[in-house]
Amino acid sequence: MSAIRATVARTPGAGRSRGVSEFTALADEIRQRGLLRRRYGYYWAKLVLLPLALAATVAAFVWIGDTWWQLLTAAVLAVIFTQIAFLGHDAAHRQIFSSGRWNDWTSLVLGDLLVGMSYGWWQHKHTRHHANPNKDGSDPDIDVPVIAVTPEQRSRSHSRLVIGLRARQGWFFFPILLLEGISLHASGIRRVLSPEPLRRRWVELAFLLLRVGGLTALVFVVLSPSIAFVFLAVQLGLFGFYMGVSFAPNHKGMPLVPRDVTFDFLRRQVMMSRDIRGNRMLDIAMGGLNYQIEHHLFPSMPRPHLRQAAPIIAEYCRLHGVPYTQVGLFASYATVVRYINRVGLGERDVFTCPLVEGRSHAVPLTGARPG
Repeated sequence: MSAIRATVARTPGAGRSRGVSEFTALADEIRQRGLLRRRYGYYWAKLVLLPLALAATVAAFVWIGDTWWQLLTAAVLAVIFTQIAFLGHDAAHRQIFSSGRWNDWTSLVLGDLLVGMSYGWWQHKHTRHHANPNKDGSDPDIDVPVIAVTPEQRSRSHSRLVIGLRARQGWFFFPILLLEGISLHASGIRRVLSPEPLRRRWVELAFLLLRVGGLTALVFVVLSPSIAFVFLAVQLGLFGFYMGVSFAPNHKGMPLVPRDVTFDFLRRQVMMSRDIRGNRMLDIAMGGLNYQIEHHLFPSMPRPHLRQAAPIIAEYCRLHGVPYTQVGLFASYATVVRYINRVGLGERDVFTCPLVEGRSHAVPLTGARPG
């Protein structure tokens, strides 16, 4: 992690108080522009239309019957489930309602009952990620069991086969995302059944059983066993892949933060995140996750305001010497693959590539200090 440490050494006197005041000034500007106000019309439309689309697709599935054409229905369901998961993500971040209780129950219904993902598991994991994105030992999103995303993770493997595979692991990253759907369901169920404290455990358990068990039973009632197994594989595979390719560009391949380095809030959230350039269709396809910097700075900002906030925050970061990374979608995927391959090859200093050679609008790192 020499790139980050060298930056720390080059920036004496980068104190927390300065960073706090810088973010406060930015937050005041964002608030004055009305970008934190609720967007009830936008969200109520989604809360009505997405479940209706799901109900219509399930009805069409039953009507079509036992045919291989149902694999198209599986693909449609994967897209709808992902879009509902994005909406649940917004509710969990308190973007939809001013009431925490309303947001919680919306997340439970959308996440557990409709998608089959545990809200309690996701909230615990995602909160830790937002607190310390890309920080070694703190961010659970960089602790990936199959792919090594840090040199330390690579060094744990001594098998010659594993070492050989990890030398090309970047190319396996996207195919592995086909298994992400199963992983998301399994992680949620495991969390609900674990002895760890969990609010509304029985509600989550009931919702997950209804969703996972109910959909599986319906599939085998309508379809013959061979088609049913393939249908579930396609639906789960595409759902996991869609979720994965939406979240992967956000932080993978951005600098990692050593355990003993601390950044002020503004730099901690901006420097380790990446925005994806695109039009409004991309905004819809990625559920607003393409504005990752804005989302990390203002997690409760309603999704439709992220596009408006992006140029304001980009200019503010430029004026204050804070790196603001923005690339195209496919350029971000290329960076992810290149970065993960570098880790797999055993390179120790893999943390500069997004800022030095990543075709991003970034300026030198500032504002870090040893923790």
